[in-house]
Amino acid sequence: MREDEMASWSGVVRGMALGAGLIILVSACNSGGESKGSTNTAAVTPTIAADVPAGFDACKDLPQALIQSEKLKNKGPDTADRPGGIKWRGCGWVQAGGDGYAATIDTTNLTLAMVRANKDFTVDEELTIAGRAALTSHVGAQDPHADCLINVELKGGSLEITINNPPWLRDTGNQHACEIAKRLAGQIVPTVPATL
Repeated sequence: MREDEMASWSGVVRGMALGAGLIILVSACNSGGESKGSTNTAAVTPTIAADVPAGFDACKDLPQALIQSEKLKNKGPDTADRPGGIKWRGCGWVQAGGDGYAATIDTTNLTLAMVRANKDFTVDEELTIAGRAALTSHVGAQDPHADCLINVELKGGSLEITINNPPWLRDTGNQHACEIAKRLAGQIVPTVPATL
């Protein structure tokens, strides 16, 4: 699989799983039930921000030291809109040379609570990065050694880093995808404005 296919496939799988899971979550919240003493019968739905958190651009604001140490090159925009109002805005990145991992680094209006509630995801670890709550996860039957997401809490959503690192990659295939995601997040999150 070519490096551009690797980066885009990871985003497609992530988007389908999150989109389907959020629709189920919203549907469950909208599925009636009797009212407990209220004349207002409007259903309660999860709150999702209308847009991704603004103030950090994953295409332009990555630390130069990170880009150099990880030998990253920008593969272009990663923009997706999914059912239920879910959005991602960021960029795809790959390691120069073509034998290392692919990453998408986005801001999204998905919150950590939404990722936790999505049955299509397995949360692997809850942690704190630069004072912000974070979690790592993987989609369904994906191998978490090769495919990992980390979401770091922002106001109205999260910073999401998706790593695709198949074991056959010569330069990074022996590294755990979640360790790569945490390493990147550890260098990116301190540069995100505190107001986010």
